[in-house]
Amino acid sequence: MRTIVYTEYGPPDVLQLLGVEKPVPGDDEVLIRVHAATVTAGDCEVRSFTFAAWLWLPLRIMMGVIKPKRQVLGQEIAGVIGAIGKDVTEFGVGDRVFATCIRFGAYAEYLCLPSSGPIAIKPVNMSYEEAATIPTGAYNALHFLKRAAIQSGEKILINGAGGGIGVIAVQLARYLGAHVTAVDSAEKLDMLHEIGADRVIDYTQEDFTRNGETYDVIFDIHGKSPFTRCVQSLSENGRYILGNPRLLPILRGLWTSWTSSKKVIFAFAGVTAEVLDYVRQLIEAGEIKAIIDRVYPMEKIAEAHTYVETGRKKGNVVILIRQDD
Repeated sequence: MRTIVYTEYGPPDVLQLLGVEKPVPGDDEVLIRVHAATVTAGDCEVRSFTFAAWLWLPLRIMMGVIKPKRQVLGQEIAGVIGAIGKDVTEFGVGDRVFATCIRFGAYAEYLCLPSSGPIAIKPVNMSYEEAATIPTGAYNALHFLKRAAIQSGEKILINGAGGGIGVIAVQLARYLGAHVTAVDSAEKLDMLHEIGADRVIDYTQEDFTRNGETYDVIFDIHGKSPFTRCVQSLSENGRYILGNPRLLPILRGLWTSWTSSKKVIFAFAGVTAEVLDYVRQLIEAGEIKAIIDRVYPMEKIAEAHTYVETGRKKGNVVILIRQDD
């Protein structure tokens, strides 16, 4: 089978398309014939190993000091179950599924995953390419919006709304009845309006922390906005979500949460099959749709990573693994 591997950290051209042996599922695993995967900002960070200084050493030890221990990237897939282990009861051969690869590995024609993991039946009204874009954005957006306990009628600002997590967060917040302000670059604003944002802000033209508006929830997906001004932009009892927290904002967030009515949320998200199945129901009810910017073949994986690193992608970038059913 064909697999995209990287044997060293570095720029996109460290990714190579190679032929390797097809895996065999263990007793409690399913073998998925992958149709589509995605390229996320997280994939690019791991490939290039560009992490905050306080995370560098522990992550290097975990992922590989000299070279990556796990050499196949990719966190999201959609495909068909081609074989199952003898102890598997949740799925059968031929089931069409979408899943999160917690330990990466999605850039391959076949992948084995534990049947008890974050795998769910694919939404019937989505293609494989569309379904592959859902898991990471869905479980992160749902996790943080639940932690923030957002209520109908509240005002939420989503900073970095045009990426994979943001486009799901906009749609979930709208579904929950919130008034949604979406912040991103100018070329993404029309798309954000179309998926439910009530107001959009081009961050190159307007600083949302200086316009005098206040919000019940601010979801800072990239975690790079000025901390003090974001907290000042919260209403009484407001919640500030750090989607990609750094050490200093975490410490300041703890202090803010202890000493004021405002709360700073930065807990990392987990994913389960139940989360994916819940999101599937919302998709089939027409509440959430996939946003795909570009689709690349496996042979152009380096080009796909290069594009994602520009920060210009609208929603998601997909790697097409196979086209047959």
